[in-house]
Amino acid sequence: MANVLDLRRRIRSIKNTRQITKAMKMVAAAKLRRAQERALSSRPYAAMMTSVLQSLKRRIEIFDPETGEVRHPLLLTRPEKNVLLVVVSGEGGFAGAFNANIIKAATNFIGDHNDRQIDVEAIGRKGRDILRRRYPAAKYLEAQRSEHDEERAPRGERQERVAPVEMMDDRYRSMLLKLSFDQVSELGAEIVSLYTREQIDAAYIVYNEFKSVIQQRVVVERILPIVEIGAQDVAHAEEMSREDRERAVEAAESAGISPDSADFAEAAKQADEEAKRFGTADVDYLYEPNPKELFNAILPRYVTTKLYHAMLESSAAEFAARMTAMDSATNNASDLIDHYTLLMNRVRQAAITKELIEIVSGAAAL
Repeated sequence: MANVLDLRRRIRSIKNTRQITKAMKMVAAAKLRRAQERALSSRPYAAMMTSVLQSLKRRIEIFDPETGEVRHPLLLTRPEKNVLLVVVSGEGGFAGAFNANIIKAATNFIGDHNDRQIDVEAIGRKGRDILRRRYPAAKYLEAQRSEHDEERAPRGERQERVAPVEMMDDRYRSMLLKLSFDQVSELGAEIVSLYTREQIDAAYIVYNEFKSVIQQRVVVERILPIVEIGAQDVAHAEEMSREDRERAVEAAESAGISPDSADFAEAAKQADEEAKRFGTADVDYLYEPNPKELFNAILPRYVTTKLYHAMLESSAAEFAARMTAMDSATNNASDLIDHYTLLMNRVRQAAITKELIEIVSGAAAL
């Protein structure tokens, strides 16, 4: 059994750890509030863009009257032989099972579609590091750097595949550290270009959908082709367990955050309703330029907006998961401190009792 000095050292070490986990919890809670605000502020733009596209769709001919095929390539569906999978994980650890659930969903998707060639675009350091150990990197010919591209050269021509599942390069590795719409626009434009040139037949994104602290789910969503504008094409979803919800409620209440985020949900609902009124209003809008040109120009941006909103929600979900994990770690540290304090008192009492017995025994011997 450890002596009193060793137990005091353990207690002091655990107290220091508890201070760190408590600070990390409060930092995650503060970042969660800001992430919720960013996701909320982007909601009206996305909702209005969807309504504009729906309004334009009713004013133009989507299908060619002669051939019966859709006019825009992003609406055209074809057999899925080559698939692009965008995996949005976290940039840091200490977030419980957040990153593990994302990797599990991506791995299950790859396993269920083993008859297809899949390119994996990993966004986030944790997911990228794990997936790179499982799947080989794709090979590209060296691309020439343009005069206007100072940060990175575009991807060169794809070489012959070495495996059915390959990892794309790390050109978007630090996107989540300082998420901006411009960076996501670059990724969205590249995905649209790959689909338009028929280098991929479908594009999916794996992320953690965030509605509130207790309303989250890991989602595998198809973003291309666009089957229905404004509808979420979910291929697979996994809800939070009851235990996870209970821990999230405790962590949110201790950090002063509303678990159900009623204000966030109400504001999002109002933004959707306002946008729907525009899209469904019986008004003959005048568009300049013509509706067809607007539709063709906005539709690729619609894909980018979906990517951006998914990354914002995934970022908020990561902070919520880290807040919950650090709250659990803080509580566990407190329990350990209580346990070792009780054990130390027992050891100290046993030592005192032993000394008293020795003194009494010595006095009786005299």
